[in-house]
Amino acid sequence: MDSTLISQGLDLMLYGMGTVFTFLTLLVGVTTLMSKIVNGLIIEQPEIPASTLSTGAGNVIAPAAVEPRIAKVIQAAIDQHRSKK
Repeated sequence: MDSTLISQGLDLMLYGMGTVFTFLTLLVGVTTLMSKIVNGLIIEQPEIPASTLSTGAGNVIAPAAVEPRIAKVIQAAIDQHRSKK
């Protein structure tokens, strides 16, 4: 009687481990496939050298120009936030 119980336990263990192994293998395959699809859809944008962005003091200048009106609004919001502390 013990041998059938052990046999059933081993069968159940192998079935469970096989299920987990199959699921994880499928998960890795699907993730790899999705990664390749997404990388194929992304449009490559040219990189801007870091030397053209740096001001020398560790500050970085944004590559796109901001309208002066928007810059004033942003600066006012920053000043208001800092004054609350």
